[in-house]
Amino acid sequence: MSAQRVVLATVDETQALGLVLGRLLAPGDLVVLTGGLGAGKTTLTQGLGEGLGVRGPVTSPTFVIARVHPSLVEGPPLVHVDAYRLAGSLELDDLDLDADVASSVTVVEWGHGVAEDLSEDRLEVVLDVDPASEVRTATVTGIGGRWATDDATATLATLGGTPC
Repeated sequence: MSAQRVVLATVDETQALGLVLGRLLAPGDLVVLTGGLGAGKTTLTQGLGEGLGVRGPVTSPTFVIARVHPSLVEGPPLVHVDAYRLAGSLELDDLDLDADVASSVTVVEWGHGVAEDLSEDRLEVVLDVDPASEVRTATVTGIGGRWATDDATATLATLGGTPC
């Protein structure tokens, strides 16, 4: 599937993208977030949490590594992981997240190169920031059969971005 690139001029637009994506997510979905410090990973996850209807507030799990946000609407819980301080996929495996992946939506910040083994199907979101303007760009790519369906492709195409 081709990627969609979305320009996010404000924090509200970053949260709004998360809201749209959150409404697409289902139990078993994995979202891998990549981007530098301040790129908007937690802000996007706040929107995901709103779209999923989970109990908040959604804050960075940097110091606790993982947080679980139960659903308020009988949907899947959000498992929010920060892999920044993890040395690799073995330490992520030590968190025993695979027990939660099938019944939850799992979002892994700093997950590139660490979280891909959690699921063959995943959404990868790369957030880049223009240092001069602070405008963010999100590149959303669906990987695996879950995101290869015509419905998923059509929905991702409506994000308001441009195909990559």
